[in-house]
Amino acid sequence: MKLIAPDYYPEFRCIADKCRHSCCIGWEIDIDPDTREQYRRVPGAFGERLNAAIDDSGEYPVFRLCADGRCAMLNPSGLCDLITQLGESALCQICADHPRFRNFWGQSKVGHSPTSDSDCLQSPSVASTRPCAEGWPRTKVGQSPTSDSDCLQSPSVASTRPCAEGWPRTEGGLGLCCEEAARLILTRETPMELLTLEDDGADDALDEEDEALLAIRDTLITLMQEHDTPLQERLDEVLMLGGLPIPEMNWPQIYRELERLDPAWDAALDSLAGAQHALSPALDVPLANFCAYLLYRHLPGAMEDEDVPGRVAFCVLSTRMLMALCAAKPGCTPEDCIDLARMYSAEIEYSEENIAALLDTLWEE
Repeated sequence: MKLIAPDYYPEFRCIADKCRHSCCIGWEIDIDPDTREQYRRVPGAFGERLNAAIDDSGEYPVFRLCADGRCAMLNPSGLCDLITQLGESALCQICADHPRFRNFWGQSKVGHSPTSDSDCLQSPSVASTRPCAEGWPRTKVGQSPTSDSDCLQSPSVASTRPCAEGWPRTEGGLGLCCEEAARLILTRETPMELLTLEDDGADDALDEEDEALLAIRDTLITLMQEHDTPLQERLDEVLMLGGLPIPEMNWPQIYRELERLDPAWDAALDSLAGAQHALSPALDVPLANFCAYLLYRHLPGAMEDEDVPGRVAFCVLSTRMLMALCAAKPGCTPEDCIDLARMYSAEIEYSEENIAALLDTLWEE
């Protein structure tokens, strides 16, 4: 198996209490069974507090949220008391992984079904309602779904993790809903390169369909990072190569009808009704990097739903929406753009239902 990741991936470090948008606030965090059993065995007063902070009444145990939406383990200083008391090794899988995601390639060569995990949020299984353009790589009828939200382990994405074993190619990445990951990804002025972080020497050949999908993605990402070409021209060409035009619709209204988490997102969408201001050239890099990130993360979902055209259109639509949000903010700076991208990611990327709804809408005539 080969473990592949963007060149910025090894640079990520959680900024903990310095984070303005903590992942420990407002998110319901599932606890994997092995970690839940470890928590039951934690002794003393802290063990009592820890187990009282867990709700076991649902399908999966979760950390309780306080009235202000903070995880019960998050202390007033913005640090996790699991780490301060027991160390990082005490984190559950999702907390240890966040904001990392993985995509697994080569499902036709192994007996596993999942080929993607996304921080507890997987790509939508919506293949049955959307057509697939002829000529694009397709999964074979009867193959297993390619997403699995339970396939989460350590932040090192080690090749020993059960759900990665046997996959010829595993790709890692960082999710933009994390403000430090967003800063790291969107401010990068050099084209993204993929690094091989692990290689066990085993046969990593993919089938023709997966190789074709990789080649398509590489072409589109390279195009998005050609900064000598105006950004809008690059987006238009990516969309043309994808083969599915974005239909003329009231997209701000469509976004308002999606599931929403943060009232600040409502305000951002409301701003689209106002004047649109010229975008600063300084936004070219973060906007192009945003689209390249989306292509890297979401095109592998076509191994499941066969929808390369729709997924390419989703990446372009998302970038255009981010451009519109930036244009609605007078004097929008790169820092403003990064924060809007973080918000977009949290509201759209981290909702399985929202991605599915947008992909379906893109195919409406």
